[in-house]
Amino acid sequence: MLIMESVLKIRRMHQVDGLSISAIARQLNLSRNTVRKYLRQSLSEPPTYRREQPAKPKLGEFEPMLTEWLEADSKLPKRLRRSATRLHDDLQRQGYRGAYDSVQRFVKHWKAKPSLKQAYVPLVFEPGDAYQFDWSEEEVELDGVVQRIKVAHFRLSHSRLPFVIAFARETQEMVFAAHDAAFAYWGGVTNRGIYDNLKTCVDAVLTGKERRFNPRFLALMSHYLIEPAACTPAAGWEKGQVEKQVQDIRRLCFVPRRKADDMAELNRQLQAEVERYAKRHPHPKQPEQTVWQVFESERNQLRPLATPFNGYVEREVRADSTCLVRLERNTYSVDCRYANRHVTLRVFSDRIVVVADGDVIADHSRLFGRNKTQYDPWHYLGLLERKPGALRNGAPFKEWPLPAAIKQVQQQLLSRKGGDKAMVSLLLAAQQDGLEALDKACQVALENNSVTAALVLNQLQRLRQSEVDQRTIETQVIPLTIVPIADCTRYDRLRKGGTAHAHG
Repeated sequence: MLIMESVLKIRRMHQVDGLSISAIARQLNLSRNTVRKYLRQSLSEPPTYRREQPAKPKLGEFEPMLTEWLEADSKLPKRLRRSATRLHDDLQRQGYRGAYDSVQRFVKHWKAKPSLKQAYVPLVFEPGDAYQFDWSEEEVELDGVVQRIKVAHFRLSHSRLPFVIAFARETQEMVFAAHDAAFAYWGGVTNRGIYDNLKTCVDAVLTGKERRFNPRFLALMSHYLIEPAACTPAAGWEKGQVEKQVQDIRRLCFVPRRKADDMAELNRQLQAEVERYAKRHPHPKQPEQTVWQVFESERNQLRPLATPFNGYVEREVRADSTCLVRLERNTYSVDCRYANRHVTLRVFSDRIVVVADGDVIADHSRLFGRNKTQYDPWHYLGLLERKPGALRNGAPFKEWPLPAAIKQVQQQLLSRKGGDKAMVSLLLAAQQDGLEALDKACQVALENNSVTAALVLNQLQRLRQSEVDQRTIETQVIPLTIVPIADCTRYDRLRKGGTAHAHG
């Protein structure tokens, strides 16, 4: 069409406007021979095109060699394959004297031939056979703050039932928590799990399907008796169901941006949304049933669920002189006896447990973000014996959630000279008897309008003795003896330790 318009334009310029061939060639930036050719061409005849490349007398004898090279290169990684320029140079070394363009056209046509790379074999999974796992990154609004989160995706390969759960990060402890949640939701486990080559699961990709799995991930698989299967790199079709699920769930649950107060509420929303989808969406292979109905029949084929996996990751750290350990730019307090010592962090998805010498010395809910600190004031109680003044300005004690009565007693004691030491004595007593007992003793002291450490400790001692007496009474068993009414006098004497005589 473009050539026909050019012919028409040239003929009009020559025959209507009277321009010479040279003038037309200058205006249209064409050669004079081209202009002459278009003027001689009849508009009633269609333009001719070269449909096929003419014979290649110089490349022809080298085509088998070039084809062999291309087939060998196709089996190599992409970065190791030769370009058309390099192939042309290699052919010249073999005696080729033709142009580079012929080699380039041949390589282009060879690569455009039909390939099996875009053809796939349909996959079929038996009930209870396998699930597929993957991660995605989404954007949500939590408590008014827009942030990026990680979403773990599970999909039962037979029933196509999806399960999703959101986390702040994509770390190994999150992988463990996600599996526990998914298996609890299904009420059982499958025989196999299909995964990408995730760094949290796979340490090394070996030849073929061989993998060196992470030891802690293998512990998870061993706990649930699941056989892990890792996909071939860049072969997403091997777990195509969950790959497509990532896109479907994004449109279903995260567009428009989802809002929630916290991560727990977000996960409740996601579970409800996905369950509604499964109950109304037809199964792709059994359209007469919904995904949820097929899952209910597959549930009977799942293996029984074991106890939850103790999914933590251990890290060796050092507690500093302020009795704090650091994890991911946040700090947590530990027992003051372990300051300046190496301890072990057991990192769970939602909490941090600190262990030393086989004992748990701290247990905190996990913090996310940066530069946050979580104190347990009881960790510093041993230091307060030596430094009671820290009770006034010590950071761990600023927001100590003590009962109201203890708070009032503390305010009155700290207003007096030496009150900080007196208050420490009460807290040490509470460490033995419990906050509830100390709270009762403080309430009695406040009611009597006599707040001193000695009176509170005295009252705490009375409560302790009262509890001991009560437990003693509850554990004593008094034998019950039934006697005739006529023998009541003798029974009373026996009970009082007297001597009974028989009466006629």
